[in-house]
Amino acid sequence: MRPADKLVRAAAGFQCQIELERAGQIADCRSILSLLTLGATQGSELVLRAQGPDADEAIRVIRLMFDQQFDELNVEQST
Repeated sequence: MRPADKLVRAAAGFQCQIELERAGQIADCRSILSLLTLGATQGSELVLRAQGPDADEAIRVIRLMFDQQFDELNVEQST
């Protein structure tokens, strides 16, 4: 749930529409409930889409979050 919360917070900083798709189901990245209904677990294949004035930057930032695994490894190591 922590990654979904981080994703919603990041998406809120952009003007563009940001969506994730998993197995044909689309979620709005500004809605934690929408993201959670995707049922995506680590290793799930997702498609990230953004449309609007700052879409390129949103894709870059969110992709980086995924690449860094939402810093979950750092959280687990500190507990």
